[in-house]
Amino acid sequence: MNEKQSWNITAVFLLLLFGLTIASVLNPKRTFSETENRTLAQLPAFTFQSVTSGDFEEDYEDYLTDQFVMRDSWITLRTAAERASLKQEVHDIYFAHDDYLIEKHTGVFNSVQAERNAAFLSTFAKQYAAELGEDHLTIMLIPNAVRILADKLPAMASPYDEELYLDELRASVSPQVWFDALSVLAAHADEEIYYHTDHHWKTLGAFYVFKQWAEDYGLGTVNAADYEVRTVTDDFEGTVSSRIGISTVKDSIQIYEPVRPVDYVLTYNETDDVRSSVYQPYVLDGKDKYSYFLGGNYALIQAEMAAGTGRRLLVIKDSYAHCFAPFLFDRFDQVDLLDLRYFNSSLSDFIRAHAYTDILFLQNAAGFAEDASMSKLIS
Repeated sequence: MNEKQSWNITAVFLLLLFGLTIASVLNPKRTFSETENRTLAQLPAFTFQSVTSGDFEEDYEDYLTDQFVMRDSWITLRTAAERASLKQEVHDIYFAHDDYLIEKHTGVFNSVQAERNAAFLSTFAKQYAAELGEDHLTIMLIPNAVRILADKLPAMASPYDEELYLDELRASVSPQVWFDALSVLAAHADEEIYYHTDHHWKTLGAFYVFKQWAEDYGLGTVNAADYEVRTVTDDFEGTVSSRIGISTVKDSIQIYEPVRPVDYVLTYNETDDVRSSVYQPYVLDGKDKYSYFLGGNYALIQAEMAAGTGRRLLVIKDSYAHCFAPFLFDRFDQVDLLDLRYFNSSLSDFIRAHAYTDILFLQNAAGFAEDASMSKLIS
């Protein structure tokens, strides 16, 4: 290579480096990525404290990463290159058998946050088992696909054993309040109980868990014949595929409509936002089709029915509960869905004010382990 060629390569490299940097600075800033269904990092405030603590540098790196010009295209290109090199894992996501994209959850279950959350849950469970009675409280942690669909993982996959963390949680609460969702789902691992491209379970998985829980909990028998299964879309690509910029297959979303319809009214965040259905068809025109259930995440959604049971249920939940909730409506007179991530009042005061007869804690295991809002359980 002569001197002229060396200068040409250097010039091209510098042009790309500074050109992309300038383009990223001038590129209109986005606040939300519909592709990834998350809020993007914004330019952090420059203060003496943020600089000396190192927070500014860390936040600025996140800002550059999220606001990089043509970010989605670069993610797709990088994933394609890594797949071409026969990698079975990209960005903590396994390329599993049968076109499943399965999150690995590296480090989630043995983190400091996971340990703290286990302690918060234990304290919460002891308090409300004593106040309501053990037969009126359920702790239900839903295992993620990486555990239930382990047989579909690549041959050399080595995920942390999620079951060990669930065993630790089970041991920290009374056996009477723990529901073994893992065993229920494991018995149906050969069925489509998780999405191929998203981190949620499918409504079929929620049905199996609800059926067993309702019968164990004394809420009556549950039969598949009680519901009409309807597919609302077969064009769903979830957040897992969005993270790596490629899709494998399109997922379908099903709902279970009771043969005997249940009348109910939903009130969102104690406002005048009142709806007559948990299903929001308008979202099917966008990317986040899982929001068909309830319309997305809210701090509080209150459902009132006339089941005549005299029981009022509080569900402390994440989005895994969204496809589970409709199964509850003919078993209680009130079902309130509370998401601690967006709830900023005292939980104990809220529970006392609403005189609940029953509490169900329902979250996915990985989401629970890394959720920094779990301290609110003992507020």
